[in-house]
Amino acid sequence: MDSNNKTKGKLYLIPTTLGDNEPLEVLPISIKRVIEAVDHYIVENEKSARRFIKKISPRKSQPGLHIELLNKYTEAESLPTFLQPCLEGLNVGIISEAGCPGIADPGADVVRIAHQKNIQVVPLVGPSSIVLALMSSGMNGQNFAFNGYLPIDSADRKKTIKSLEKKSRDIKQSQIFIETPYRNDKLFKELLTSLSNSTRLCIACDITLNTEFIQTKNITDWKKSNVDLNKRPAIFIIQA
Repeated sequence: MDSNNKTKGKLYLIPTTLGDNEPLEVLPISIKRVIEAVDHYIVENEKSARRFIKKISPRKSQPGLHIELLNKYTEAESLPTFLQPCLEGLNVGIISEAGCPGIADPGADVVRIAHQKNIQVVPLVGPSSIVLALMSSGMNGQNFAFNGYLPIDSADRKKTIKSLEKKSRDIKQSQIFIETPYRNDKLFKELLTSLSNSTRLCIACDITLNTEFIQTKNITDWKKSNVDLNKRPAIFIIQA
């Protein structure tokens, strides 16, 4: 039968844990059901994805899994082929390294192609560090922007921090951003020197883990604090 006449499979967006905790402590049972039924996956890292699948469904056959890698080395031309199983009536799952696929994640490129091919996209419930940080920050949850990573160059980063602070003040918008964990402490110091003393800063790290740390203070109070953020996944939010 021609693949155009077949019922298409679905593309499931499968959230993972934000750290090394038990999956079913932070993930709903619906994720277990989907993983037990799906054998085709698009993942950032095969080893960690297989480990996650095994934790969720210990009895699932690992040799029977079909896995495509999606990371910074993946050629854009190969992405449509990852969805070929859907065109043949089979379901496919996208698994991010942490949290929800498609948000600060290369999975968005595959989702875009799925819509172009009229493949149903099914987002599953799971933890998003960005949303959880905003929820617990006490900042504006009706007008906010996620800015991803700030520039690496120190001068450019300080300029961006000032620009985000001004934007936050002008339109009353919470500004959210992230950093590579080993550069967190450096970013924190630059926030203290670049932001106005009255600007509020939320730092949310190790979300959902036993070491979870979430605090919102103005810059004056943060200058009196001693906090170690090195190598801890963190979300930063400012509101002027």
